[in-house]
Amino acid sequence: METAFLISAFATLFVVVDPIGLTPIFIALTQGIGAQERRAIAVRAMVISIAVLMLFTFFGEAVLGFIGITMPAFRIAGGILLFITALDMLFERRTKRREDQAEGDHPPDPSVFPLAIPLIAGPGAIATMILLAGEAEGALDMLAILAVMSSVLGLAFLMFLAAGMIERALGPIGITVTTRLLGMLLAALSVQFVLDGLRGFGISAG
Repeated sequence: METAFLISAFATLFVVVDPIGLTPIFIALTQGIGAQERRAIAVRAMVISIAVLMLFTFFGEAVLGFIGITMPAFRIAGGILLFITALDMLFERRTKRREDQAEGDHPPDPSVFPLAIPLIAGPGAIATMILLAGEAEGALDMLAILAVMSSVLGLAFLMFLAAGMIERALGPIGITVTTRLLGMLLAALSVQFVLDGLRGFGISAG
C-alpha cells in the first residue's frame, strides 16, 4: 500500500474522529469526576471504539446488512442519539442527574455512550473504515489500515489524558461556556448526520 494513500487515510480519519474537537467534549462529559475515574473512562471509551471500528473494518456492511440496517439509517440513528446528548449539555440535565445521584450512587459513565458511540466510533468513522478496508489487497494492507486507525485513536487518548490540565486552565466559568457552545455544535452535528442519512435515501433537504 502506497505511503501517499496511508497519509491520506490518516488525514481523513483524523478529520472524521477529530481528537482536538473531542477533548473539550470529553471534559464536559466528565466534569466533576476524579482524575482516576476520568482516566478509566478514557481507557474504556478507547477500547470499545477500537473493538467497534475493527468489527466494521473486517465485516463492514455485512454486519448492518445481516440485521437489515443500511448505512444511511445508521447515520440517522447516530444523529438522533447525539442530539439527545446535545440537549443534556445545553440544559444542564446531566449536572442535575449527577446531583440527584450524589449520595451513594456512581456518576453516569459516558464511556460507551456517547464517547465511544457515536462520538469516536460514529457513522463517519465506521464508514471511513469500511471504505479504507475496501482498498486493502492483502493482510499487510489491512494491518497498515489498522495501524492508521490506532494512531488516530492514540492521539485522541493522549488528549483525553491531558483533560485535567485543560479543565484547570479553563476554570468553572470557562467550562460552563464551553459546554454550552459545544452543546450547540453537537446539536448541529447531529442534524448533519440525519441530513446525510436522508440524502442516502434520496431525500434532499434542499
